[in-house]
Amino acid sequence: MFPTGKEDPFGVFGDWLHAAKQTDLREPTACALATADGEGRPSSRMVLLKEFDERGFVFFTNKKSRKGGQLKQTPFAALCFYWDILGKQVRVSGKIEEVGEHESDAYFASRQRGSQIGAWASMQSKELDDYTTLEKRVSEMTEQFGDGPVPRPPHWGGYRIIPDRIEFWLHMDCRLHKRMLYERDGESWKTSFLYP
Repeated sequence: MFPTGKEDPFGVFGDWLHAAKQTDLREPTACALATADGEGRPSSRMVLLKEFDERGFVFFTNKKSRKGGQLKQTPFAALCFYWDILGKQVRVSGKIEEVGEHESDAYFASRQRGSQIGAWASMQSKELDDYTTLEKRVSEMTEQFGDGPVPRPPHWGGYRIIPDRIEFWLHMDCRLHKRMLYERDGESWKTSFLYP
């Protein structure tokens, strides 16, 4: 279904994400996250969407990473989901806010133990002399936490993009793609079709 502009954009996104999850895609929640540093130089990388609702779109990361530093300098970001198998794309952009401690704790507790330990072992985005150094840090953290619970590192948490723009894109023949843009207008959304 392609939106007419009368639907709730979060509902449309939920339907499209659900359809992507029914395919053979390995990571249907994968999306490109674009950020910029204080001088406006852009950077992008793939992240996994972990939550979304009418408040926005949530991902988690090491806040001392390159992306964490850029989000602190320039608290705006964009996401792009592309599900080639469905011929669909969604673009989201808006202001960034940090997710609360309790929400970050709850998600961290749901992660696999290896991923929890990895969050402590990895100094994300910093230079690594050799992969064995990372393996050594993982071993040290594994020994440190033993069989007990692994707490969330203080430098690890979530970010929410509060969207002011959400665009839905549908592949059509001859590159005559359908595009519907939702732009925040106070408490509601203004919609418009875009040329491909």
